[in-house]
Amino acid sequence: MKLSTTAIGISKNLRLASLTIALLATFSLPSLALDPTGTWNTENNDAVVRVSDCGGTLCATILSLKEPNDPQTGRPKTDGHNIDANKRNRPIVGIQVLMGLRPQGANKWSGQAYNPEDGKTYDVEVTLESSLLKIQGCVLFICQTKVWIRKG
Repeated sequence: MKLSTTAIGISKNLRLASLTIALLATFSLPSLALDPTGTWNTENNDAVVRVSDCGGTLCATILSLKEPNDPQTGRPKTDGHNIDANKRNRPIVGIQVLMGLRPQGANKWSGQAYNPEDGKTYDVEVTLESSLLKIQGCVLFICQTKVWIRKG
């Protein structure tokens, strides 16, 4: 009888260990979230942008432009629409266009986006779906989504 009691105890321990492993695997699923860091082409291939970790939040910086020079001046394009007049002469290449993105669940972040086309900053939600990064910003009830494609 002691042998069968020992065998039953071992069987219960194995079932408990299997259940524990299954539960741990379930709780660690968020760690399987996709990684948005890397290089991206903007929606119309107008720019190449790098998403990276900026001190615990995500940010994105313009690496290059399809047309880097202003056709009127022949010089590099500048941030001429910026609300801050002191920043209007800075080159577009190197500008941070996503800032302070904090996780909001698996494959979702919220933060701010700077739009060099109008010089304004907007609150955005960013969602990563496979090789697509969707950036959605809303003003009042009007929303716009831009889709970036992972480069490489």
